Amino acid sequence: MSGSEFVEADLTLLERPLIDVRAPIEFAAGALPGAINLPLMDDDERREVGIRYKLSGQEAAVALGNELVTGDLRERRLAAWEAALDAAPESLIYCFRGGMRSKISQQWLRQRGRPVPRIRGGWKAMRNALLGLLEQQSSGPLLLVAGLTGCAKTALVGALDSGIDLEGLARHKGSAFGQHPRVGPSQIDFEHGLALDLWRRPQARVVEDESQRIGRLAIPATFWQTMKAAPCVRVEMPLDWRLEQIRKDYIEDLSALYHRDYGPLLGEALFRKQLSGALKRLGKRLGSERLGRLLEAQQRAFGAAGEPQAHDAWLAPLLQEYYDPMYRQQIESQQRRTLIVGSWDECLEAARAWSAGHRG
Repeated sequence: MSGSEFVEADLTLLERPLIDVRAPIEFAAGALPGAINLPLMDDDERREVGIRYKLSGQEAAVALGNELVTGDLRERRLAAWEAALDAAPESLIYCFRGGMRSKISQQWLRQRGRPVPRIRGGWKAMRNALLGLLEQQSSGPLLLVAGLTGCAKTALVGALDSGIDLEGLARHKGSAFGQHPRVGPSQIDFEHGLALDLWRRPQARVVEDESQRIGRLAIPATFWQTMKAAPCVRVEMPLDWRLEQIRKDYIEDLSALYHRDYGPLLGEALFRKQLSGALKRLGKRLGSERLGRLLEAQQRAFGAAGEPQAHDAWLAPLLQEYYDPMYRQQIESQQRRTLIVGSWDECLEAARAWSAGHRG
């Protein structure tokens, strides 16, 4: 083997290609950013080996693993690792604690003349390093971008070098209507993504004003406390302007995503199901009469295919009667220091000036 058998757990390793040899169920629960999952054992094999380990110890568990992953199955898994190494020769491998599974994978590859280092301490050590980074980087200058629904706050954050898109990391737009067609990240993956973004922007940061939960994910506690104490710029734009933004985000773009991922027929059905389901989830807060009125308007808009503006018939009252009053009540209760209340362009310039003033 060229080089060391191990590399020490360090955040700079995240800049290298990573092969996660844990089982798919472990990978789905939380992986290292950018890693690919090429498991030594699948979920069922891992479960059997785990039971054997508890009953008979490590030696018996390893023997069972060698029985389960042998012959053609072993060759297929080796071929997958070798293909990954062909594509990215600087790859590293890891398992949960850098122990048996990555060691066995490493040994098999060495026998094929394919040396590859493994991360000492594996996923666990890297996870601890990322959590330490998240805790360390969660304090410091932070600016919030606030505003009524439809004020293009996410776009404003994205226009800044110092911006961190929390909704993008969560793959959710935050509201009842914000679910993304694709499965969102796990809580662990969300935390890892935020830690990396904070690391890449080590000075002043700008984020959108959010509640602590974005969909099913929670903003980590330390960063959330910093957000609660942060000043803000508040975007104020007229209703027509906001409706145009909402149509683009929640009607045109969302419909296009569903159509792309599921095809025109199923995609359209799933798109309509999401919007109507989101509206129904607000039923207790809207009241039965208002919910019925908005659902009728929504169904009429669905019937006006190719005319996104037809959705204004339910979007406009939803903003004016529900979201806007709720947001203004929150603003009054927060008593947050506001640097400027202005147009989108004015708030963008104010955020840029704030970022420049807090660097260094």
